[in-house]
Amino acid sequence: MIDPKLLADRFPGDFTFGVATAAFQIEGATKADGRKPSIWDAFANMPGRVFQRQNGDVACDHYNRLEEDLDLIKEMGVEAYRFSIAWPRIIPDGTGPVNEAGLDFYDRLVDGCKARGIKTFATLYHWDLPLTLAGDGGWTARSTAHAFQRYAKTVMARLGDRLDSVATFNEPWCIVWLSHLYGVHAPGERNMQAALYAMHYMNLAHGLGVEAIRSVAPKVPVGIVLNAASILPGSDRPEDLAAVERAHQFHNGAFFDPIFKGEYPKDFVGALGDRMPVIEDGDLKTINQKLDWWGLNYYMPMRVFDDASKSGDFPWTKEAPPVSDVKTDIGWEIYAPGLKHVVEDLNKRYELPECYITENGACYNMGIVKGEIDDQPRLDYYIEHLGIVADLIKDGYPMRGYFAWSLMDNFEWAEGYRMRFGLVHVDYETQVRTVKKSGKWYRELAAQFPKGNHKAD
Repeated sequence: MIDPKLLADRFPGDFTFGVATAAFQIEGATKADGRKPSIWDAFANMPGRVFQRQNGDVACDHYNRLEEDLDLIKEMGVEAYRFSIAWPRIIPDGTGPVNEAGLDFYDRLVDGCKARGIKTFATLYHWDLPLTLAGDGGWTARSTAHAFQRYAKTVMARLGDRLDSVATFNEPWCIVWLSHLYGVHAPGERNMQAALYAMHYMNLAHGLGVEAIRSVAPKVPVGIVLNAASILPGSDRPEDLAAVERAHQFHNGAFFDPIFKGEYPKDFVGALGDRMPVIEDGDLKTINQKLDWWGLNYYMPMRVFDDASKSGDFPWTKEAPPVSDVKTDIGWEIYAPGLKHVVEDLNKRYELPECYITENGACYNMGIVKGEIDDQPRLDYYIEHLGIVADLIKDGYPMRGYFAWSLMDNFEWAEGYRMRFGLVHVDYETQVRTVKKSGKWYRELAAQFPKGNHKAD
């Protein structure tokens, strides 16, 4: 095991180490203080959608254990906390009246972080769309983009004076493809046209959100968090190399091109254009606004072969097998060089601002044995991937921070509570938190940086 002091020496003194969570995954209290249902509350309670129909009603009970959990973050020694804000708490119907009790909760969260010397990195949307908006079409409706604009303005008017950073969206790929084409996540659509509408209106919502944020909190750095695919060919055959480019346009370009170039990928639009929504004048200019930073979520690579049959929808590729049998407990291939590959590839394609690794981590489901959780494989995963981040910094890429996913075990979406990513173990029956071996190591790493234990302002 690498001494955290030796690894810390490879990072600049102003590098930010943090931990990350998401509102629906940890907060619980889904009916408290004026909150109304999100699409995930409905989805989780439908048979066959989530493992054993588990839901977010209690989760980690973070809503009622806020002070305890903020103390836990402080004890982890990290400089920053990345969290998301639940739209259904702030504007419960998506439009209409603002719920002051919801804003009060996030006031307490932000103030609690500041009192403990922890920087606040907020995400405005981490998948919990107010259920009422689904009746108007959800993300397949243009009106939802404008509802998001108002929501963003409402949140930033209240919290923007104390936030250190804000992201509009977390993982557009999941919001669009996983949720509207593959049907794995809420709302469970399996329709290409629905996905394309969701793609454009979510991209538009991002642009409108950036405008809203800067109108009321111009000093807060604004960005977006993208789970860009590290796409590798299944072989050196020319057709498989060509498949990588098509896969890039579909999985990455659908979001990166409009945000950073002001256009959609040409081959992508050419193949699917008859099912695209109307792109109104000014839409692409709104989406293509200069950002202060971008976040990358990375867990595993994507390997593709050409689909010789050209069956199904663009990008006409099929999954290639992993190069290693080493996988996490959720079945994801471990391949740290994929992180280096995707950062290098995206920087060749786009003019990108500074970057934070906003999520990176591994699912291992070890339990407590004699009061301890020995999750050495997770620790090995962190060490290997942090080494890649250090390599990227050495190569001149503007990597500014790293957020471990996640602070604690939580509701893992369609997997329910059976998959654990936390640095901290959660006993869901008692809500007792226990720091794992990986969490203790990460705490030692963060402690090597003066800002990791800086005093409150």
